[in-house]
Amino acid sequence: MRLNQNTMLLGKKVVLVPYTSEHVPRYHEWMKSEELQRLTASEPLTLEQEYAMQRSWREDADKCTFIVLDAEKWQAQPGATEESCMVGDVNLFLTDLEDPTLGEIEVMIAEPSCRGKGLGTEAVLAMLSYGVTTLGLTKFEAKIGQENEPSIRMFQKLHFEQVAASSVFQEVTLRLTVSESEHQWLLEQTSHVEEKPYRDGSAEPC
Repeated sequence: MRLNQNTMLLGKKVVLVPYTSEHVPRYHEWMKSEELQRLTASEPLTLEQEYAMQRSWREDADKCTFIVLDAEKWQAQPGATEESCMVGDVNLFLTDLEDPTLGEIEVMIAEPSCRGKGLGTEAVLAMLSYGVTTLGLTKFEAKIGQENEPSIRMFQKLHFEQVAASSVFQEVTLRLTVSESEHQWLLEQTSHVEEKPYRDGSAEPC
């Protein structure tokens, strides 16, 4: 999505930056993991295919992707490359043609050492807020593998409720409808997140 290509979101634990070609090699290494392939229902791609995928995601109007950086590592090491601080990604898919206010959200914390520390939670909150304020979304769905209990629990803590389960796809669907009270709660949870301009590969720590 071109809309977010010049936007970065700066939180306490994570920094969200647009997915650029700089990030592809690290992302490609992550996706060689059979565990991540299973959790994300993904097929392994060649590096060339991964670059093509990154380009298409940048251009497609129905996909909004941010790479998740470890904010502490990124800010503590002036001059550190974004690739060295990458921990995962967070995505919004706007694929329901009948309801443009619905977005499907996904998050992946690919680095095992960074899981269970709240990075995924803050990344999702920042993305939800961005979806509401910038993309005009009012409903979100998350489709999660039934065995991925940590992810299911995280979304439930963020007020998502289970609305469906598929034994065929071995996944559950959780949904959040952003009412006025939910919107207020979301604003409170993300009041510390700053939106700043981003230039490809040249985001500078504060």
